[in-house]
Amino acid sequence: MATDYDAPRKNDEETSQDSLEELKGRRSDKQSAVVDEDEAEAADSYELPGADLSGEELLVRVLPAQSDEFTCASCFLVRHRSQVAKEKDGLFYCKDCEG
Repeated sequence: MATDYDAPRKNDEETSQDSLEELKGRRSDKQSAVVDEDEAEAADSYELPGADLSGEELLVRVLPAQSDEFTCASCFLVRHRSQVAKEKDGLFYCKDCEG
């Protein structure tokens, strides 16, 4: 927890005056299980810094799996054949998913 070293501090006399019930009441007042923020609304209002890229198209060259590669049936990542951990029913699984 962060500490503000510039804030005035209570002495021992003041801290002993705080009752246990008062401290419990303060703790329950600060906590709330209900979140009032709508996630979709927050995401719509958030703008990335920089220029407006809404009209831009990304050009990505997609290559098919090469002869020395396979697609893991668990994580769906394209891996090198040296990463095959097991083959079951014609499906390949990588070492990360089987490990």
